[in-house]
Amino acid sequence: MTTIIDDADAERLRACVSSGGVAVFPTDTVYGVCCDPRDEAAARRLYELKGRPERRPAAVMFFSLEPALHALKGLSHAERGALEVLLPGPVTLLLENRSGDYAAACRSDPATLGLRVPSLAQALRAFAAIADPVMQTSANLSGGQDARTLAGVPSSLREGADLALDGGPLPGRPSTVIDLRSYDSDGSWNVLREGALSADAVDELLRGTR
Repeated sequence: MTTIIDDADAERLRACVSSGGVAVFPTDTVYGVCCDPRDEAAARRLYELKGRPERRPAAVMFFSLEPALHALKGLSHAERGALEVLLPGPVTLLLENRSGDYAAACRSDPATLGLRVPSLAQALRAFAAIADPVMQTSANLSGGQDARTLAGVPSSLREGADLALDGGPLPGRPSTVIDLRSYDSDGSWNVLREGALSADAVDELLRGTR
């Protein structure tokens, strides 16, 4: 039986994050853990729960594309085109952080923003009602295996969070990380980690966007 995230679950996630909490939740790839990307205290708590190195960046996740395009100031025509063909999707895009925003997520690299907009399956579609972004990383202990189910999330992380939502079994392969920081200047891009979307598929999607 499919586990469905409903409107009440989405509101619980929004309320948890906006009040400074940390939540475990399902995405289009693996289970994630999240907090407010502008709340340094919440970010520190998330990092402590994961045992994640304090200076290592995390991604900023929007649950639909339009809020992301609106929030990211200074996107070039080429960058916007790349976002529109790659997102929503199982990718993390590294972009120039021209606004200097979301410092809690960017950590030691404030000039770079990691962006996620998941491709929400029908069972997770209620998350699309959440307008504000979250700071997100995999719900595992740092360096550990990604979690495909809520039960696969380490108990210390699951129990230490303020909220844990069960979205049932997920695909289980992490997002593909694509560096687009030079895309505007010379059209180049680089896959730093091949995950749920192959490098060949990335190449096919980006071809013709410039």
